[in-house]
Formats: sequence, C-alpha cells, structure tokens
Amino acid sequence: MQFSAMLRLRSLFFLPILAASVIASGSSSAQAPAATSTPLTLRANTTEANAKTGVVVARGNVQINYPARQIQATSAQAIYYSNERRIVLSGDVYVLQQGNSLRGEVITYLVDEGRFVALPQPNKQVEAIYLIEAPATPAQPTPATPAPFSPRPQFQSKNR
Repeated sequence: MQFSAMLRLRSLFFLPILAASVIASGSSSAQAPAATSTPLTLRANTTEANAKTGVVVARGNVQINYPARQIQATSAQAIYYSNERRIVLSGDVYVLQQGNSLRGEVITYLVDEGRFVALPQPNKQVEAIYLIEAPATPAQPTPATPAPFSPRPQFQSKNR
C-alpha cells in the first residue's frame, strides 16, 4: 500500500472519533477545548477502505490495539463501520480488556457505548473470563471486655 493510501486510510479510520469528540463538546467557540482523538491501531494482512461508505475491512491475522480503553483484540477479520461507530470482529475472536477476556466467533464492539456483544459458533458457547476484586474488609473494632458475670448477687450489710 502506498504512503498516500495509508494516510487516507488512517484519516478515514480516525476521523469519526475526532468528529464525535467535536460533536460531544458542543459548539466550537474559541474558548472550547480542542478535540482530541484517541488512536486505535489496526494491523492485518490486507485492508480495504471505502471513503463513500465509511467502511474499513481488514482480513487475515487482524490485531487491534486501543490503549485509551485498554483493549487488545485478535481475529480473522474486522469490519469498522465509521458511520455507526462499531467494529465487527469475526473468526476466532479474542478480546482482552483490563485483564478480562472474551472469546467468540463474532464479537461486535460498540465504540460510543464501550460495550461488546459476543456470539458463539453454532452449537458452542461464548467464553468470558472476568477478574473480580475481593471487597476490602473493613477493620472491625475489638469488642470491649465485659465485666465478669457473677451468678450470686453480692449484698452489702448495713452496720449501724
């Protein structure tokens, strides 16, 4: 792929993220903060981009790295729908995010929602492994030592 084609592909891939940041921040006055894009790296054997439809198709040993959301993924194919801001990964998909993992035949990542939807192969199941932190146990105060119990009452005699 030539450098100019790579640049166009990169622009197509990152432009929707940048545009959404601008839209989300409201009006673009001089005092508004500048929109920042968060890079998502996509590597594959072949990549095709259609500027008219905003669809990017990657095939063969697909690897995705999205450090902003701590996501790493591998699959046989990935299709990025920039207008819908979703990525459909298919073919032995594995996703790792913050130590949690997800395996399935087709996994869709909804970029704006930060949500995954996983589907298994026919007659199989999706595998999800989540790290669950143990709740911190609050320090319990030691109970006060009660006065010893005396089964016989003590009577005091009155001396007059």
